Amino acid sequence: MNDLTNARWRKSSRSAEGACVEVADNIGGVVGVRDSKDAAGPALLFDAAQWRSFVTAVKAGAPS
Repeated sequence: MNDLTNARWRKSSRSAEGACVEVADNIGGVVGVRDSKDAAGPALLFDAAQWRSFVTAVKAGAPS
């Protein structure tokens, strides 16, 4: 289990009003993703390489 105590969360540039996603990429080889409206709630963790692939696909317009 990863410790998210020192995670530095930033709002995604793709977030819209009321639908904000925060990302933390300073937690040792994984990327955390959470809902900014529920900062104390759960976070999804992705392998850094998988996250880069996801972001690349989204930027290229891949279907979800």
